[in-house]
Amino acid sequence: MVFQVTPGMRRLGASVLGMEAIVVALTIPVALRSGAEPSVAVAVGAGLAVLCVLVAALLKRPVAFIVGTILQVLVIATGFLVPTMFFLGVIFLALWITAIFVARRVEGVTFR
Repeated sequence: MVFQVTPGMRRLGASVLGMEAIVVALTIPVALRSGAEPSVAVAVGAGLAVLCVLVAALLKRPVAFIVGTILQVLVIATGFLVPTMFFLGVIFLALWITAIFVARRVEGVTFR
């Protein structure tokens, strides 16, 4: 079975990744305030935010959904810098999974 990317999956996935990029970027000042090493906080926060935007731009390709899922795990791992990100990362993972399955289900009904 070939993984097909639908327009709804791209729209919902890009929405999740766009919101996630903002939240991840906002972890930079929180991490700095909590005493994290500045170079680590900026590199991790900015790097993941940029990655979110890049993956959102590549969502026409099925491999972008694999990279997006790996990205969700990395966002959860930022909880080691900012503990709240453990919780927020799990929420974004749930939104990511929901975006994929809900869009496929809705568009599957629409295409029939």
